[in-house]
Amino acid sequence: MSFIRTSVGNGVGEIILDRPKALNALDQTMVDDMFPILTEWADDPSVELVLVTSASDRAFCAGGDIRAIRDAAVAGDTAAVTRYFSAEYELDQLVAEYPKPYVSLIDGAAMGGGLGISVHGEVRVVSEKAVIAMPETAIGFMPDIGSTYFLPRLPAGVGLWLGLTGARVRGADAVAVGLATHYVPSAKIGELADAIRSGTPLAQALNGRAEDASRTDLPLAKIAEYFSDDPVNAIIGGLRGAVGDDWAAEMVTLLEQASPTSLVVTAAMIELGARSTLDECLERELHAAEQITRTPDFAEGVRAVLVDKDRNPEFSPADLRDVDPELVTRIIG
Repeated sequence: MSFIRTSVGNGVGEIILDRPKALNALDQTMVDDMFPILTEWADDPSVELVLVTSASDRAFCAGGDIRAIRDAAVAGDTAAVTRYFSAEYELDQLVAEYPKPYVSLIDGAAMGGGLGISVHGEVRVVSEKAVIAMPETAIGFMPDIGSTYFLPRLPAGVGLWLGLTGARVRGADAVAVGLATHYVPSAKIGELADAIRSGTPLAQALNGRAEDASRTDLPLAKIAEYFSDDPVNAIIGGLRGAVGDDWAAEMVTLLEQASPTSLVVTAAMIELGARSTLDECLERELHAAEQITRTPDFAEGVRAVLVDKDRNPEFSPADLRDVDPELVTRIIG
């Protein structure tokens, strides 16, 4: 069976993500199904706009099918790992370069791979139910799907903050930092989708439904202060020094739950991404994904978060000071 449903009408080609039990996590079949559909619609004069929605009321797309990747990695099936990430990143690049308006309606969780098929698109509509994050360091992986390109291009420190901590950004805050383009209350998302499906011009469909999202409660000044270009250990040291600051303490907790190796790799990848093209970032991420999935931390992190769900991974090394620089270099390439 396919977890992708499609329709074409009134100039709109719609892709509906329909794998609700897995929160629409992108498996190999979904990636393989979406790519030819989007390629065909790019040259189809009857399709003027692409709309991507979810059949789940909980998630737009919770990420890639990391459990399947772990299974392949543990079994030593490196070809399957490469096949998945190559296809996923090719899909992300297609979205980024799409020649027609590409609209994602995010009315739930959009993490990891879910951002690959949305953030690179022209229009990203979020509601108050949207939860956006790149939580890869907690599973011994690193932010991918072209995020090492778009994260360093967010406001000062925001990309490094999101990439290292896996912190979640909700609703209008996603618009404020540039991860989304429009904020529409969840109660109006359905009617917005219907208006777009009916052929109503996008600007007209958004008019009266999109709300101002210029204000944010995110502590942007703190993020810029603490998540500068310093090494990860300096960032953690600064946060620990903020005695009595509950937000800083929360960030320290998130960082301490992550794989130390993943943290160092992530910081380096984001730094490189700031002066790279999207193509270069995706190529670097593919190499890194192939390498990091072979490490014990990846298998252990996915086990703790997604398999056994005890959320008590035993990463090795467990301390930033013991991270092997040669391993980091090998992962990054």
